Amino acid sequence: MQANTQTTPIRTGDRDRIRKLTVTAMLSAVAFVLMFLDFPIPMIMPSFVQMDFSDLPELLGAFALGPVYGVLISLLKNLIHLLLASSTNGVGELCNFLFGAVFAFVAGFVYQRRKTRAGAVLGAVLGSLAMAVISVPLNYFLTYPAYVVLYGMPMETILGMYQAILPSADSLIKCLVIFNMPWTLAKGLLDAALCMLIYKPLSPILHGRR
Repeated sequence: MQANTQTTPIRTGDRDRIRKLTVTAMLSAVAFVLMFLDFPIPMIMPSFVQMDFSDLPELLGAFALGPVYGVLISLLKNLIHLLLASSTNGVGELCNFLFGAVFAFVAGFVYQRRKTRAGAVLGAVLGSLAMAVISVPLNYFLTYPAYVVLYGMPMETILGMYQAILPSADSLIKCLVIFNMPWTLAKGLLDAALCMLIYKPLSPILHGRR
C-alpha cells in the first residue's frame, strides 16, 4: 500500500497573506531596534526629547502593504518595547504608537489611492502634518501629565528646560506648539525623505519579488 505523498499547494491568496505577515514582522523588528538609536539635538529641543527613525519601517510597510499594515508595525514595535524595555509604564509606548499609527495610516491611505511617486510624497507629507498636529493634544493631555506623575518632575521643571532655549515659552501649550509640533513634522519629513531613497532598492523584498 503506497502512502499519499502529495501536498496541497498554497493558494495565491494565502501565500500573499503569509508574505505580508512576514514582511510586517521583519519591519516591526527593525523598528524596535531603531527605537534604541535615538539622540538629542541640543539647542533645538530639550534633552529629554530624542530624535529617532523608528517610524521609517512603518512608512515602508504602509506603502508596500497598505495603511493597516503600517499601523500594525507601529503596534508590534511598541508592544515589543513595552515587554522588553519600557521605562514609562506603557505611556511612552502608547503615545509612540498613536503618533506612528496616524503617520503611517494617512500616508498609506493617500498612496493606496494614488500609486505614483507624487502620491507617495503627498501621502508622506500629509502623514507628517497629521502626526505633528495630533502631537499637541496627545502631549498636552496624556504624555506630559503622565510623566509628571511617573517621574515626580514638576511641570515648572519641564517648562524651564524649554525656557533655557526660548525664555518666552512660559506655558506647556506654547512649548508644544513652538517646539514639539515643528519637531514632529521635521521628524516625519526626514522619515519620508529616507523612505523615498531606500524604497526602490528594498522593493523586491517588500513585495516578495526575486
